[in-house]
Amino acid sequence: MAKLGKRTRTAREAFAGKTDLSVEEAVALVKAHATSKFDETVEIALNLGVDTRHADQMVRGVVGLPNGTGKTMRVAVFARGPKADEAKEAGADIIGAEDLMETIQGGTIDFDRCIATPDMMPIVGRLGKVLGPRNLMPNPKVGTVTMDVKAAVEAAKGGEVQFKAEKGGVVHAGVGKASFDEAKLAENVRAFISAVAKAKPSGAKGTYMKKIALSSTMGPGVTLDVATASGE
Repeated sequence: MAKLGKRTRTAREAFAGKTDLSVEEAVALVKAHATSKFDETVEIALNLGVDTRHADQMVRGVVGLPNGTGKTMRVAVFARGPKADEAKEAGADIIGAEDLMETIQGGTIDFDRCIATPDMMPIVGRLGKVLGPRNLMPNPKVGTVTMDVKAAVEAAKGGEVQFKAEKGGVVHAGVGKASFDEAKLAENVRAFISAVAKAKPSGAKGTYMKKIALSSTMGPGVTLDVATASGE
């Protein structure tokens, strides 16, 4: 068995026996032990009581975190003409049509968010098997298939986070950086949990939010008290 480093051992000892914490307690603990040489991302994972194999139990949505994510988002936009110009003015990093499709098909995906105008969807649709598994496929339900390209690009750049339940009913996302103030991280955590709560699908039965955990990129995780964190 590999010997644990001093930092890892110290963190595990600090987390030992601590479960079902308040949002503020969990944020303070995770932040205090995010001691890597880089600015770690604070990550949240929610285990939901849904079966994503059923369409009426799929959970997906989008939330604008009040204090941003701390991450620089690279945004790609499928658009032509005036809408392509609008995307450029709004700060999109990559703009194209068939040329962008060919680049992606060639294996180059150099962006974190993909936006498309409705008329581009016949082209974008060919990329479903590539973009879908990466949760990058434009979708009108989360505002990434839209004629308001400017607003979509600015939202993506401003700290908007998309979420989608994966197999097993798990939703996870980055909700800020360890360098953020505790109060700002806590505010982001609560905003994300609230958005997932509001996205509860019609087919969900029994307990919806079963478990919530918080961690940093390189640190251990700690569970939150679901009732107080979700406001139930």
